[in-house]
Amino acid sequence: MTDMVTPNDSFRMQDVALGVECALPAGYAARRVARRSSRSRLTGVLLVLCVAAGLWQFGQGLYIHAKARLAQYLIADAWHKTLSGQRAVKPWPWADTWPVAFIHAHASGEKLYVLAGADGRAIAFGPGHLHGTPLPGMPGNSVIAGHRDTHFAFLRDLKRGDELTVQRTDGVLSRYRVSEMTVVDKSRVQLTRSNGPTRLTLVTCWPFDALRAGGPERYVVTAIAAASTMPVDGQSAE
Repeated sequence: MTDMVTPNDSFRMQDVALGVECALPAGYAARRVARRSSRSRLTGVLLVLCVAAGLWQFGQGLYIHAKARLAQYLIADAWHKTLSGQRAVKPWPWADTWPVAFIHAHASGEKLYVLAGADGRAIAFGPGHLHGTPLPGMPGNSVIAGHRDTHFAFLRDLKRGDELTVQRTDGVLSRYRVSEMTVVDKSRVQLTRSNGPTRLTLVTCWPFDALRAGGPERYVVTAIAAASTMPVDGQSAE
């Protein structure tokens, strides 16, 4: 005779099959769902924070790039005014520097405005002329400093015999040829001495690929003056 399964027997069989679940504390499933929901919310918050941080960094990069481009435009405008006869033309009203020369490195195509002063505030916007040394294009040793990872990054590619052209504030063009590249200790005061031929001494941090700037050594490029010519009055060498 075949056994008959009643509805009550069916419920009891389900209780046996689900014995593990039935043995769990009351409310376990609800607490598990709540924890999953909390983790999901935390993940969402972290994701939003990461996206916000990325957007902030991207915005900062755009701001710095735009600021640098605007600064170069204002410096170029100040240089053109200088060539027209004005003196110590500040690129913006609160600037504590101004362009004193223009350099063209023919091998790399680099074109740079040299600013007055070699302190950090000046060389943030371009190579800076060291006060107390002759201006670029004048007799003696003109010392110019710049950052190795921006304006003076091209120094690492200069070779002996490469030509540099310097334009002074009166429009005179002076040609120089690279004669020496050396690495020296930053305390070496001989770099600023004016005895010897008319030259440019270009200084930046060394090594070029260092993780931190401001080490004890400097990379120095010396370029000796060759000749000078006079362009049309007020004409830029750009």
